[in-house]
Amino acid sequence: MAIHHQTLAFIFGLLGNIISFMVFLAPLPTFYQIYKKKSTEGFQSLPYIVALFSSMLWIYYAFVKREGTLLLITINSFGCVIETLYLAIFLIYAPRKTRLSTFMIIFLLDVFGFGGMLLLTLFLTKGSKRLKVIGWISLVFNISVFAAPLGIMKRVIKTKSVEFMPLSLSFFLTLNAIMWFFYGLLLNDYYIALPNTLGFLFGIIQMVLYLIYRNPKTNKVTKLQEPNSHEIIDIGEPSELNHVSSGAVTEIATEDPNRREEGNGNPKNTMDSHSNM
Repeated sequence: MAIHHQTLAFIFGLLGNIISFMVFLAPLPTFYQIYKKKSTEGFQSLPYIVALFSSMLWIYYAFVKREGTLLLITINSFGCVIETLYLAIFLIYAPRKTRLSTFMIIFLLDVFGFGGMLLLTLFLTKGSKRLKVIGWISLVFNISVFAAPLGIMKRVIKTKSVEFMPLSLSFFLTLNAIMWFFYGLLLNDYYIALPNTLGFLFGIIQMVLYLIYRNPKTNKVTKLQEPNSHEIIDIGEPSELNHVSSGAVTEIATEDPNRREEGNGNPKNTMDSHSNM
């Protein structure tokens, strides 16, 4: 006996709620680390600001559409609560400059942006036109939620480190996109289905990047001291060296102004400090 589309949509929507719940909880280890270290380090607030805005939009869309939107309301209500908590923790431990910029984005997007959109759609649109306008706005910002980690992906490629891109989040985002895609498809709601195709793609890319950079290679540095000299020369990996003339090797580096003491021309011994980004 064939299962009705509405029943299948409910099943996928229920699974989407469960997985979305785990997606919302996936950053908990990150924020525990922020709480433990009392520092936001290199973590960014933008994904959580955009996710909060997206959850608010979907709740608004669900109330306007009314039919078969209970599952949208339940999960996005939880999303609003958890994203607000994440942002509160971030603001507590962020540096002053980062805190101010985060406040500015929150007010511009989540307060004035959402409030302005709400008023415009309430007073300038009616019925199906209002639903269409909100649907398109929700679609665009849902894409933004999936596109928000692009900055993190760029950083992973640049630093060759996955420290700021948890595998659990990437995995659950991919699985989540699959569930909501079929939920929207079965309800013929392409405002829900279309952006989740992009979410699936970004999720796959993030997991591939994690597999590539999960074991970063550390550069080995050898310290050599020239005879009758106090200057220490760093020799890195062979790939970092510049070969000059017939076998002679020279390292080209930017001079550190702190390496020479004021008042004399003698080089000052310094220790290089390396930190994971």
